[in-house]
Amino acid sequence: MLEKIHTFINTDVIRRTFGYYLLFICLGLSLAITGPTLPALAGQTHSSLAGIGLLFLAGAIGNTLGTFISGRVFDRLNGHPVMGVAELFVAVMLFLIPLTPWFWVLLVIVVCQGFAGGFINTGANTLLVWTHGKKVGPFMNGLHFSFGLGAFLAPFLVAQVIGIDGGYRLAYWALSAVTLLVGLRMVTLKGSPQPTHSTNGETAKAARGPIPYPLVITAMLFLFFYVGSEITFGGWVYTYAVTLKLASAAGAAYLTSAFWLAFTIGRLISIPAATRFTPKQVVLVALFGCISVLTLGILFSGSSRALWMMAVGLGFCMAPIWPSGFTLAGQSIALTGRVSGIILLGDSLGGMILPTLVGKVIESSGPQFMVYLVFGSLLLNLLAFTALLRLRPSKMPSSS
Repeated sequence: MLEKIHTFINTDVIRRTFGYYLLFICLGLSLAITGPTLPALAGQTHSSLAGIGLLFLAGAIGNTLGTFISGRVFDRLNGHPVMGVAELFVAVMLFLIPLTPWFWVLLVIVVCQGFAGGFINTGANTLLVWTHGKKVGPFMNGLHFSFGLGAFLAPFLVAQVIGIDGGYRLAYWALSAVTLLVGLRMVTLKGSPQPTHSTNGETAKAARGPIPYPLVITAMLFLFFYVGSEITFGGWVYTYAVTLKLASAAGAAYLTSAFWLAFTIGRLISIPAATRFTPKQVVLVALFGCISVLTLGILFSGSSRALWMMAVGLGFCMAPIWPSGFTLAGQSIALTGRVSGIILLGDSLGGMILPTLVGKVIESSGPQFMVYLVFGSLLLNLLAFTALLRLRPSKMPSSS
């Protein structure tokens, strides 16, 4: 039995998949560490809350550029070395973030980090599809469970050092060290998968033919509205809780961690769920759950207990939306690196616009409007998903 397990673990497919999961754990860590450290970074660079909120915009601009360029790169080059170098670059940027006292330099560093993150996001999602083909559903949910795991650990790590003077720097440097090790692993990981297509004539023709832009753009909008909601809530709930005096600094860090923990548990449960239910069923249930939880949070907005319930419920319900939606897109379109890059622009742009807007709104109108903006974004997410279902071809292309 042990020999069978050892053989299974050492297959190329499992080594690749595990490598992509490590990349996404680090991606979740590097994304979720920003929210709980925003006040510290604002003090470090002598910035206002509205100003430091531009970090979301800077990271998303870099991510958008990286996503736009990387789609074509992965169609032409071996993916593992590319992602490994990108991960090493992220490690350097994470080391530098808590060192710079100048706001404009911090923005440049975050843009560069986001650029490398765009390569990692596009590469891991695309290469996972190329590795597993039609059976990618549970593995895609596993990949994004890994992201949730990293996102949960980041604010928990910050909470441990928040009482130490300059302790947030230790959190960034610890994350930098972990990211460095994962990058070195990816650089040396052999057997980068290549795009594969069925010998079926219709599938091959679809892969070579023109891109179905209405369907691709709708899938992009689906990710845009979802990611805008996720990053906004996960990134700003700490500031929301502290500003409204619904939690202390340490309590708000744990609140953020609770959101990502529920998100992680939801992603874990979504792995077996993906083998039993269709992506359409999973996304519809999850979206209605999100909207219901936010409605209750809005009705009882002054309650600390209601905030905790909203954070946990929203994290759990949000968890399967991204991987199930991307899997549905992969079942509807022949995914090349270029097509994946276009769709994933929605992810990048979604992380750019709404989180940045919330910083301005909090400064001018108060933090309570953060929840309303997330609510509106999820309603638009539901509309985009409905349009995606209507535009899908009746006969789906094969993924492998």
